[in-house]
Order: sequence, then structure tokens, then C-alpha cells
Amino acid sequence: MENGAAQPVIVAIDGPSGTGKSSTSKAVAAQLGLSYLDTGAQYRAITWWMVTNGIDIDDPSAIAAVAGKPEIVSGTDPNAPTITVDGTDVSAPIRTQEVTSKVSAVSAVPEVRARITELQRSIAAGAEHGIVVEGRDIGTTVLPDADLKIFLTASPEARAARRSGELKGADLHSTREALLKRDAADSSRKTSPLAKAGDAVEVDTTDLTLAQVIECVVTLVEEKRAGK
Repeated sequence: MENGAAQPVIVAIDGPSGTGKSSTSKAVAAQLGLSYLDTGAQYRAITWWMVTNGIDIDDPSAIAAVAGKPEIVSGTDPNAPTITVDGTDVSAPIRTQEVTSKVSAVSAVPEVRARITELQRSIAAGAEHGIVVEGRDIGTTVLPDADLKIFLTASPEARAARRSGELKGADLHSTREALLKRDAADSSRKTSPLAKAGDAVEVDTTDLTLAQVIECVVTLVEEKRAGK
């Protein structure tokens, strides 16, 4: 430790959509030389595969039966994260409205969660310098022993405004309704719901700029590394 080599640190960042989770996580990882994992993209990827292969999204047993089939590979470079399914780059198609509208249903299936959780844990375990893992159940279920857990929140209005800014030309009201509907689904599912871990630091991003949120999280990670 004398040579200034920092201990690998595992950071879990959870929270609902539109809180700045992805932008913050990527920036923090890049700034601190950590790997980065977008767990939501993995759930989107398996959802995309289900849709593409004509699996009935309304039938949990049909989803469960094929949960082990797609090969999902996540690249963990925060400056250029990648995701492939069976060798195909799916970073664009997993962001479509069709996938977004179905991801909660697919993610609620226990077999899907077990499969993706195992994948996430193996990626975190293999990150030699440490990793920032963002999602909805990282601090509670996936990596309950993470060195630092952060839960980002923001008002529904702020989140809808950010999300509709990302979805060009999206109607603010319908975006807010869709966000709240997805949060309700993800917070009430039986298997590892969206929830704040008891030992997580809550950061309300409603009135903060992205730069301020990043600075806040970087400080928390650096304090953790320094053993404060």
C-alpha cells in the first residue's frame, strides 16, 4: 500500500430511472480508474433476446425455461461500455421503447434474476482494480458486501425531465407516468425489489447538476479508499 496503489473498491449505486445513475457511475469509474457495469443493460439484453426470439413475455414459465440460453457479455470500460448477446452488439436495440416497456416483466422472473445476478457477481469478483456497479438491487442483493453503497434519488418531476431529455421529443407527462409505473413494478416484485440498503448513503440529485453528483460520489469513494 506504500506505493500509493489503492485497494480495489466495490461501489454499488442503486436507484430508480432518471436519477443520473448511469452518467454518474460511468464518470466516477472513469475518474477513479475503476471498471463499470450497467446491470440494467443486462436485463435489457435478456429482454431483447426474449422479444427477438418470440418468447411470450406474459408467461413467466416460458421466460424461466429459456433464461439460461442467451450468452450475455458486458464490456466494463467506463469510457466505452459494450454489451453483446450471442456475439451481437445490442447496445442500441436494448434502448428501444419495446424493450423498455417489457424489461420489468422479464426482470421479475426469479430464474432471470438468478442468472443475471450470478453474472454480475462474477464480473465484480474479476475486477482487479475495483468496479462501480449500478442497478436497482446491487447493494441489497447482488453485492451486499460492497465497500460502498449509494442510493440516488430525485423527485419524479426531475427524473421525468431528465429522461424525456434523453428520449428526444418525449412527452413529459407520459414519461413521468411510465417511470412511476416501472418503479412501482420494480419496487413491488417478490425477487430482489428496487430498494435502498440499510447501510447505503442516500444522495438526492433533484437540485444537483450532474457534475455535483459526480463530485459527491467521487468524494465518498475516496473517503472509503482512505479508510475513513
